[in-house]
Amino acid sequence: MAGNVPAATRALAVLRTLASAASPLTAASLARDLCLPRSSVYHLLAAMEDAGFVTHFPEEGRWGLGVGAFEVGAAYLRHDPLERLARPLVQRLSAEVSQITPAVAHLGVLHGRETLYLLKETPSTPVTIVAEVGVRLPASLTASGRALLADLPPAQVRALFPDVASFVDRTGAGPMTLRSLNLLLGAERLRGWAEEDGFITAGLASVAIASHDHDGRPAASVGLTFRSDQADGDARAALAAAARRCAREITRRLSGSSLNIRS
Repeated sequence: MAGNVPAATRALAVLRTLASAASPLTAASLARDLCLPRSSVYHLLAAMEDAGFVTHFPEEGRWGLGVGAFEVGAAYLRHDPLERLARPLVQRLSAEVSQITPAVAHLGVLHGRETLYLLKETPSTPVTIVAEVGVRLPASLTASGRALLADLPPAQVRALFPDVASFVDRTGAGPMTLRSLNLLLGAERLRGWAEEDGFITAGLASVAIASHDHDGRPAASVGLTFRSDQADGDARAALAAAARRCAREITRRLSGSSLNIRS
């Protein structure tokens, strides 16, 4: 970290490092991780402790997040930031793809082994889907869920789906074992988007792309659901491209910059 970086940027770097650590850290380890002089780190920690953003554990000689950091995080969650950031983009996506085929645009997140839907925008020509806001569906079957699973470490996917009982069968189609799921995730990584056809509802298909947070972790997925017989391979690729543009903009807004965009 360059020596002329503003103090505010350094303080934020300290907060992010403490937030990502498994346990409180020493000032020396913070200085090493952030490439800062130890004296500068002590000054930062003292000022942040006065404001309540960090806490010192004198018996351990370590520092952790303070109540002020919790209050900011709690306020962030109360403001429904993801939905607020994404809603106008999902609305725009729904209107954009109407030129290709009528499609429902939606935003989903992982909730354990399920996809939880946060937003839904219906086209002027209705497409009836089960993915209503607040509905949870098996992540292994939905394109929205697999778009997120594909960006998780293999060990985390394995922990979510440890055995055959972890899988759900809705229509007789879709992965029912960890091996078949991993094969599908691998193919979708190479293609660049997740897709399902009839896994959730016979006659309906979906494509989806993941958005990422400032650390590059999958945060939410942008999906489009449409009638299977109304979108051939070229149309599905065009739908996926539109979803990707939307997902990239959500990533940019979540990360606060144009950097670190992986979608």
